[in-house]
Amino acid sequence: MPVYKVNVKWGKEKFNEVECNTDEAPLIFKSALYSLTGVVPERMKVMVKGKAIGDDSWTGIKNLKNNITMMMMGSASELPPEPAEKTQFIEDMSESQVNQASDYPPGLHNLGNTCYMAATLQCLKTVPELKEKLEQSSGQFTRQSMVGSEGICAAMKQLYKEMDTTSEPVTPLVMLKVLHMTFPRFAERGEGGVFQQQDANECWTELMRMMSEYLPGQGSTSTETVRKSFIEQYFGGENITTMKCSETDAEPETKAVEKWTQLRCHINTDVRYMQLGLTMGLKENIEKTSSTLGRNAVYVKTSNVNRLPSYLTINFIRFFYKEKENINAKVLKDIKFPMEYDAFELCTPELKEKLAPGRDQFEAIRQKKIEKELSGKDIKNKHDLAKEDNKEVRYEPHSFPDDTGSSNSGYYELQAVLTHQGRSSSSGHYVAWVRHKEDNWIKCDDEKLSIVKDEDVLKLSGGGDWHVAYTLLYGPKRCPIWEEDSKEDTKEDKKEEPVVPEMEKME
Repeated sequence: MPVYKVNVKWGKEKFNEVECNTDEAPLIFKSALYSLTGVVPERMKVMVKGKAIGDDSWTGIKNLKNNITMMMMGSASELPPEPAEKTQFIEDMSESQVNQASDYPPGLHNLGNTCYMAATLQCLKTVPELKEKLEQSSGQFTRQSMVGSEGICAAMKQLYKEMDTTSEPVTPLVMLKVLHMTFPRFAERGEGGVFQQQDANECWTELMRMMSEYLPGQGSTSTETVRKSFIEQYFGGENITTMKCSETDAEPETKAVEKWTQLRCHINTDVRYMQLGLTMGLKENIEKTSSTLGRNAVYVKTSNVNRLPSYLTINFIRFFYKEKENINAKVLKDIKFPMEYDAFELCTPELKEKLAPGRDQFEAIRQKKIEKELSGKDIKNKHDLAKEDNKEVRYEPHSFPDDTGSSNSGYYELQAVLTHQGRSSSSGHYVAWVRHKEDNWIKCDDEKLSIVKDEDVLKLSGGGDWHVAYTLLYGPKRCPIWEEDSKEDTKEDKKEEPVVPEMEKME
C-alpha cells in the first residue's frame, strides 16, 4: 500500500499533510500524531469515514487517498485514574512488582528488531549531564523538524522524560519514527515485512552525530574557549598524530590533530586485555602517496591522546566483513575489561603533566586511608560521613576549570555496557547493562529488567555465544572531598587537666 499525505482534524486544530505510511503498523502513524498533539495512542481515537483505525492493522480502512481528512479524538491533559490496588508489602510482591516499586529505570518495548536502539538509549541515559542538556534544549516536533538533528534530540528528550515518570515499560514509537525518517537505512525490512536488525554501534554513532549538530557547547568560565558542541565537550577526545614515511628519511614527519568520540579496541591473536587493544590502535601502518618518492609508500602513524573527555566510549572491533558469506562476522575472543580504567598511558607527555594534580587528589585519599588503618584512629572523610548520615556526598571537580567536560585525572569507572549475542552484527540480540548503585547493575533486555552484580558484568568479556561486550561507556571516577571528623579528633587529642582534690592543694 502507498504512502499518503493526509489531514487530521483534532478539535479546533487541524494538521495538514501528515505522512501516513500504510506499510507500517497504524501505531507508528499514531505516534506521529502523538508528537504533534501530546495525546498518547492509548487515549487516541482516529476515524476515517466513520471507521476507527486500530493499532495493529489497516484492515477495514478503505478509500485512503491524499488530502483525505481524518478525525482524531482524545485529550492530552486527561489525568490517570486513582490507583485501585491496595498497598502491598515487598515480601508479597512478585519480581516484576519489586522492580516497579524500586527506583529502577523502565524497560523499552521491542517494536520488531529494535533492541539495537533500546540498548543504545539505555546506555546514554546513564549520563546525567546529557539528560540535563536535552531537557534544556528547545527542540520541538513539527512536520519539518521531525527529520534531522532537532527531531532526534526532541525525541530523546521526550523519551527520557517519559521514562523518568513511570516504572512501566515504555513504547518508543516516536523515537523509532524519527530515527527511521532521519536514517532510512534503519527502516529496511526483511522477509515478512519485519524490520531488519541493525548495528547498535552504528546507531550510537549516528545519535552522537545528531546531538553534536544540535546541542551547543557550554562554558563555565569567562576565559574558557567553548567547544562547538556539548558532545565534543563531554564525549570528545583529541589525538596528536605523527605521520612518518618508513621508506625514506628525506621526507619530514607531519603532525596533526584528530578528534574522536570513541576509542577503538583492536582485536587479534595477541590481545587478551582491553588496554593492549587500545594501545595497538594508537600505532598503525598506512599506505598513501609520497610526494617525495612520487609513488605509494608505507607510513607509520603514531597517535597519543592530548585531551580526555569526562565520558570515555570504547568500541571493540568485533565485526569484520566476510565477502563469501556477505555478512559482518563476529570475533568472539575473550577480551578482559576493568571496572575502573586508567587512561594515563595513552596520553601525550604534556597531558600527563596536566593530569598530575587531579591524580594527586586520589593519591592523597589513598594515603589517608592507609594512615587510618595503621593508626587505628577513626579518621573519616566526608564520603564516609555522608554515608552514615545519609547526606549528599561532595566531590572534587572532575574537569579542568578551563575545559568543561574534560577529564582532569584520567581515572574512569565503568557505568554502561552494550552487548551483542549472535554471530553477525545484522542479526542476534543487543542488551544494555547499566550501573545502578555500587556493585548493583541492571540488565536492560528490552522491556525485561533484572538485577546483576559486578562479577556478572565482567563475564561479558566474550569467548562464546553468551552476551559479548561491544561498546563500553566509562564515566568519571569522582574524588570525594576529604575532611577529618573534627569532633572525633577534638575528643581524642584534647587532654583535660586532671582534677586535683582540695586537700592536696592545701598541702
